Amino acid sequence: MSLTEWFHVATKQLQGGLKLLGSVPRVAEEAWEGKRAAWTESRKLRYPLRELPWDYRTAQAAMDEAEALMMTNGPATRPSSLNMPLCETDCELLERIKNATAHENRSNITRTAAYLECYRGYPELHWALLAHLVSRNGGYNMTDLKGSLIGNLFNEQEKEWLYRLLERCNALIFQDAYPQLQLYMHSRHLGRSCFHLLPYFHVSPFMRPFWERFWAWRDSSLLTVALIINEQNYIEGRVVKDPYFQKFVMHKPGFYLHDWLQLNQVIFPLGLNGGLAGLVMERFGHLDERIGFGKSLYAILFGHQQVLDQVSAFVASVPHTGSRSDYWPGLFTPNEQKALHSPKESATLLAHEWLPPGQRLYSPELNVVWSDTAYDPIPRYDWFQDGSTLGHLSEPRRPLLFAMRHEHRHGIQKTAMVHDTHVNLRPFH
Repeated sequence: MSLTEWFHVATKQLQGGLKLLGSVPRVAEEAWEGKRAAWTESRKLRYPLRELPWDYRTAQAAMDEAEALMMTNGPATRPSSLNMPLCETDCELLERIKNATAHENRSNITRTAAYLECYRGYPELHWALLAHLVSRNGGYNMTDLKGSLIGNLFNEQEKEWLYRLLERCNALIFQDAYPQLQLYMHSRHLGRSCFHLLPYFHVSPFMRPFWERFWAWRDSSLLTVALIINEQNYIEGRVVKDPYFQKFVMHKPGFYLHDWLQLNQVIFPLGLNGGLAGLVMERFGHLDERIGFGKSLYAILFGHQQVLDQVSAFVASVPHTGSRSDYWPGLFTPNEQKALHSPKESATLLAHEWLPPGQRLYSPELNVVWSDTAYDPIPRYDWFQDGSTLGHLSEPRRPLLFAMRHEHRHGIQKTAMVHDTHVNLRPFH
């Protein structure tokens, strides 16, 4: 490269950088306006409220029984020590559920669909709809790694590590929870409790008292909170604190960037017009925060009739593909040829509420960019070793601010600014 060419390229990069700096006040102003609009939208969505019944005596009794099981650590809590013979029906049921779990655990797409089928058949299983929506968000985060904004911020190895973290969490939670949902569904079909089979699926003894009470009383809120506690503890040691993910993901700059951009958003689509409910998780690596976050999401989804109705209509009509165009086709497209292909995404987003055709952000379908992933063997141990987590077993509370359309768009704008800065100021030769 000649000196003249070098100077020309450097000037263009400097101009691009100055232009991006000039847009920062506009982004901050839009963020403030968006926060005000979110309060207004949250008030409109808040009513009518739905009851989230919570029986403190039942919750306390379940906690006491779970703690007693933990302290006794008796033979009944370990599948390898179960010596009681099973009837032919139970043996067939175990095999059927194991095969169904393996079949539906192939990918984020199959898991997400399986959760929804559980909820459609048995709407009292509130956790299944919540898990369906959280799993949709997991798919969006996976495809973001190959999309037009985040795809340029990481090298291929970093993308692979982040994908493995997301996929491992998604797969392990399904591996643990889906057999529990299936046991309830088969219990309904057979007219008798099948929860004595929980240990055969390596489910923590923590869950047994809650399923037995749910079988008797159908207390959906208590079961949902127990499942949130169980599943977040299940992945805590197997993923979040796992040495591999600690080394290659949790302490990498890319993971901190993910948090700073507030990309740990879980959104509930309220249609195809950009209406969204949900929350932003500040610190994924903190168990207490993940549990509280899950409880708040549940309270939003089942504590507000408008949210539940609109979300239910959306999931019934829009199959999950992993592309963000599923819920916001005015901003995203799964067609790479029709997407933006320039270092100007942030400027374009700031200039338009909706992006014109041919200038939308690329958000691919998951099956196009990621293959089904065989995961490593699951460490078999019981996370429930002390009673510290029982403090989370409390009534879920509705957040006041949960409209997410503006917050979500602001997160996309911040990501676009980082993307444009990276493209404009990257090293040249």
